[in-house]
Amino acid sequence: MNEATTQVKTLVENIIDGIQEKKGSGIVIADMTGVEGAICRYFVICQGNSPMQVEAITDSVEETARKKSGEKPVKVVGLPNAVWVAMDYTDVIVHIFVPQTREYYNLEALWEDANLTHVADLD
Repeated sequence: MNEATTQVKTLVENIIDGIQEKKGSGIVIADMTGVEGAICRYFVICQGNSPMQVEAITDSVEETARKKSGEKPVKVVGLPNAVWVAMDYTDVIVHIFVPQTREYYNLEALWEDANLTHVADLD
């Protein structure tokens, strides 16, 4: 595994830490490396129970990725209403939803060619 791949996998781990820090749930990692025409290497998808929790998860991911990986998102969209926030880290895109919006868009099914890893929720 080369250094760039290791850095991206570490970033994904740090993003998951940030999500779990604020009790984000339903974490799924979509490995897009084998998907032709994919816009990034990984999608990290999760949910919070309310717009307030989605916002807290977004802040936690941003802080954790910055402190542990030295990475800042290129762009963050969706914070004004916080039902679906997307954070673009170039190689990794993080999607944080409220449950109804996540169910409606069903990104996991959209990227069924990707290798999906489900991360167990913390108690």
